[in-house]
Amino acid sequence: MDRRNFLQWAGAASAMAFTSSPVFADWSPRRPINIILPYKAGGGTDSFARAMASVSGDLVPVPLVVVNKPGSSGITGATEAAAARPDGNTVMLTSAGSFLLTSMLRGTDVNPFDSFEIIGQIGNLTTSLFVPANSPYGSAADFVAAAQASPGKLRWAHTGRGGIHHVAGQGFLSANGIEAVDVPFKGGAGVRAAIIGEQVDFAFTGIQQAAGFEDQLRVLGLNATARDAIKTGIPTLPEQGFKIAEVSSPIVLFAPRGVEPDILSGMEKMLQDIAQLPAFAEIMAERGNTLAFLPGAEAKARLMKMQEDAAPIIASLKSSN
Repeated sequence: MDRRNFLQWAGAASAMAFTSSPVFADWSPRRPINIILPYKAGGGTDSFARAMASVSGDLVPVPLVVVNKPGSSGITGATEAAAARPDGNTVMLTSAGSFLLTSMLRGTDVNPFDSFEIIGQIGNLTTSLFVPANSPYGSAADFVAAAQASPGKLRWAHTGRGGIHHVAGQGFLSANGIEAVDVPFKGGAGVRAAIIGEQVDFAFTGIQQAAGFEDQLRVLGLNATARDAIKTGIPTLPEQGFKIAEVSSPIVLFAPRGVEPDILSGMEKMLQDIAQLPAFAEIMAERGNTLAFLPGAEAKARLMKMQEDAAPIIASLKSSN
């Protein structure tokens, strides 16, 4: 699906489901809503938050304010968000996959299930295998053959140990008999810069990081079982014959534990209405992000399944440390 068809699809979906009412169930916010973003500005998750804030004016009677709180692979911001008053005025938008896996790997004081209520999912980031534009590896097969022939010689970038891209990348390497030296960076923009600057030989990070930089880097494959809705020309790694760790990064909105049910349902409706705005779909397409709304219960079920599937990989990472 190319960008024009994607926007036509998003517009049709919006026409069927969109409502312009600013009243969400029994909840109507009276003060600005702070969206804690536990990463630096410029990454894939940050772009979702800023797009939400920019298009929400006709739907939400108060501003949505993005507050970047990076640190400790997203745990710094998550800790602050979990400690906020559960009144609907502070929420957190994050890569729920990274949050989940980091909490599993490190045994953090905060985690997606015990510290928060899940409002809903608004998008999805798919991990992909990147190399510099002038890399000798023209395909995933080229890369795998070279990496297998030189164990421990290649360096690779990701957005933080225990995060979704680290786990997905390490899962792919382990499944295909590859040893390489990992180099963590703070945020997707940092990983992209490392690839473009040839500081590393390859990277695993979100596919959206390729948007606008196609002449400076090369995407060899998606760490997924299905192609991306926007970057449809990029093959998945399984369709090229390689095993993957099937983990992904849903973009999820969380509220502090203890929020009232009417506030939670109202915020879920707010998130759904924002996701159905044609303007939001257009921004997402321009930035290479995949829009994918799920209500809170379905988003939680997806995270719980990911927790189950990732447990063996996390156990392996813990034993290797």
